[in-house]
Amino acid sequence: QVEVVESGGGSVHTGGALRLSCVASGLSFDNYNLAWIRQAPGKEREWVALISTSSATKYSDTVRGRFYISRDNINNTLTLQMNSLKAADTAMYYCAADRSLWALMRITPQYWGQGTQVTVSS
Repeated sequence: QVEVVESGGGSVHTGGALRLSCVASGLSFDNYNLAWIRQAPGKEREWVALISTSSATKYSDTVRGRFYISRDNINNTLTLQMNSLKAADTAMYYCAADRSLWALMRITPQYWGQGTQVTVSS
């Protein structure tokens, strides 16, 4: 049984930083492409950062240069370092896994967690 669990969310002020973590179990972690996907209130889900099985990364225009995604295949962990946070970053953040990068970009991953809330206020 696959389990994906996010942690690290919270409330910060504009300009602050947070580090999200995700632990996935029950799957061959290093064979999966991974992503952080977020959903703000009243908006559609959007991917913000992707990391391939070879650790190539891709970022959405809205977070490039502020967010950094990394993976640890030994500990089955995905991390998102979020810096210079803005109010527009307020959302529920989800960790997602799929063998297909396209599935992640289409927001149709095979596996994802319950999410962790990030709230940025001025």
